[in-house]
Amino acid sequence: MIHPFISKISISALIALSLTACTQKVEQVKAAKPAEKAVAPAYNVDDYYQVYQEGRIYVFDDFATYQSFLKVGETAYRLTRIGTGPNGETVVFGLRKQDKKMRSGIGGIELYDGRAEPISEGFYGEVIKEGRIYVFNTWADLKSFIAVGEAPYRFTQIGAGPSGKTVVYVLNKSNKKKQPVDLMAEFKRKHAL
Repeated sequence: MIHPFISKISISALIALSLTACTQKVEQVKAAKPAEKAVAPAYNVDDYYQVYQEGRIYVFDDFATYQSFLKVGETAYRLTRIGTGPNGETVVFGLRKQDKKMRSGIGGIELYDGRAEPISEGFYGEVIKEGRIYVFNTWADLKSFIAVGEAPYRFTQIGAGPSGKTVVYVLNKSNKKKQPVDLMAEFKRKHAL
């Protein structure tokens, strides 16, 4: 017969060994999983469109919605902020159908409010103001234009836009002496000109 003290020690040792083995298995499973990466925002921040019209500012993050607005003069789905523009204008965010129930995570709103930064490569933007289409390939240039209302460096094509609108390609100090061939091609491609 085994002494009761020895059997208690044996049982305690077996439990300790079992727990150690389980802990090692859990650690091995954790180590086998790849490290989770930071997820990029799911909203669209690679393009931005803004239209000044009849005392309102219209903002879009989707070219198709923007084009529809230009043809019809309204958006099917929108989020409106009355009197919140820089000069008391009403700001209307044109939404896609899938965005209509969302109240956050919409690219155009996040960019307009300064809570998001657009992608650094491949950004495209347009602002329609006073009958001209201003075209941008950097968010910094677009933000500066919106803040100041003017583009110090630009390449202008009179009557080259849809419906004979003047198109102003906004440049900056780094590219002011070059014709914006790539940006011009992108504008023509988007507008099927």
